[in-house]
Amino acid sequence: MPERIGPCLALLKPTPPKGADWLFEVKWDGYRLALHIDRKGVKDITRGGHDWTHRFPGIVDAARALGVNSAIIDGEAVVLDDQGRSDFGALQRSLGGRGGKKASGEAILYAFDLLYLDGHDLTGTELSVRRHLLEDLISPTSEGAVRLSQEMAVDGDVLLEHACRAGLEGIIAKHRDRPYRSGRTGDWLKIKCIQSESFMVVGYEQSASARGSIGSLLLAARNGYDWTYVGSVSTGFNTRDAEYLRKTLDKLKTARPVVPLKGKNFVFAQPALIAEIEFRGWTHDGNLRHASYKGLREVQDNAAVFDIADRPAPNEQGARSFSG
Repeated sequence: MPERIGPCLALLKPTPPKGADWLFEVKWDGYRLALHIDRKGVKDITRGGHDWTHRFPGIVDAARALGVNSAIIDGEAVVLDDQGRSDFGALQRSLGGRGGKKASGEAILYAFDLLYLDGHDLTGTELSVRRHLLEDLISPTSEGAVRLSQEMAVDGDVLLEHACRAGLEGIIAKHRDRPYRSGRTGDWLKIKCIQSESFMVVGYEQSASARGSIGSLLLAARNGYDWTYVGSVSTGFNTRDAEYLRKTLDKLKTARPVVPLKGKNFVFAQPALIAEIEFRGWTHDGNLRHASYKGLREVQDNAAVFDIADRPAPNEQGARSFSG
């Protein structure tokens, strides 16, 4: 059994694809995990390749109970709110916050792919076959800590509208006939109600009047082996958040910014803090539009930082939201 299979990543698109070749699922907002099950036990491997087995004991116990000799299951660890929606902030709190050492007793795993089963590598087979085998392994009615992320047998546009009205993050579209390929190949697509991505915090703007003395956080996206500035965020954090951010960023101060910015009140920091940011799209000069801070991600989750190459073309940009 492979020690690790790089995850298939979803490409951001503004609208769902058309045609019977695509299946649709709800988009879960949590931590991507691969469950590795063999005779030695169970491991939870993050998107970045880190072992987080100790942080999700309930998921590990439920995986042991599946009754399989060996398997690699791809899924998302989440904490649900009282309406059954994944809540990234609640997941972070259950783990003790950024840098916390707690194990989450609330997290469950929504499984959406099966990459290996009882000595057989399934990555070369089409998704429809992998899904069929996964459904044999995990009951669609399971209410345990490992559950099936179900295929929704509706049109993508209809599902997206329902997801947005329900306050969900969005939907995922997957091509039924494609093998499992690591990276952002276009075999999987994500369509969001309100966009949310991870960006590196590369400094902050000082303010004498703002809470915690932070007026805004300066954000950057990956650009190959470099960084590209994508704007700032000044909403979504309270006084306690701002004080923690300022204290942490002050420890990371650098006189040489990693992005070419100049500002009288700017304090630049080494790229080490990853922030989850909600936004409504992109401006034509490449900055985030109507950005709002959601929280910090773990440093081990640095693989999730947005890559500027994945930014939609200007004629594709935008986000949708529904009310009602």
